[in-house]
Amino acid sequence: MKEYNDYFAYLRKRSKLGYLYRKFWLYPFICRQINGKVLDVGCGIGDMLRYHPGTVGVDINPVTVNFCQESGLNAVLMEKDRLPFNNEAFDSIILDNVLEHIENPLPLLSEINRVLKTNGLLLIGVPGRKGYKCDPDHKIFYDEKALEEVSLKSRFRIKKFFHLPINLKILDKVMKQFCIYALLKKS
Repeated sequence: MKEYNDYFAYLRKRSKLGYLYRKFWLYPFICRQINGKVLDVGCGIGDMLRYHPGTVGVDINPVTVNFCQESGLNAVLMEKDRLPFNNEAFDSIILDNVLEHIENPLPLLSEINRVLKTNGLLLIGVPGRKGYKCDPDHKIFYDEKALEEVSLKSRFRIKKFFHLPINLKILDKVMKQFCIYALLKKS
């Protein structure tokens, strides 16, 4: 339980600049990519759930799920690699800064495929090189090529890539908040 409490404390220590970036840049961007009934896998402390009402969140951390629920947010505890929803229950799924924490992402991506409707959208965000090196819990580094490989293995097709906050290659090495996003479609 200590690791869950520690991660909860880590999530709560964001800077004001980080909060403003998420609220006024990142979440508006994410919301323009998704539609319909939305699932946020790895919802953490519920920032996206607050920003986009009606979004359902799941996490393996009981401390963060409890925090979300006590805040009135729709968050559900999940078992590792098992989403507690019916087949094709969601139109869009967000996997923002989660994939890099998982040694073998294929079981979770298979579950995402199961609960995502045909032609549904999956938005994956992963940190750039500097951000990847900042968290000792990161297990796999993803660039565009690696994202494409894991997507194909999971029966998703990449529609497009985005680089946030802006697409400048140098930010990959100097800014820990720099992320690569891939919008995928289930076929």
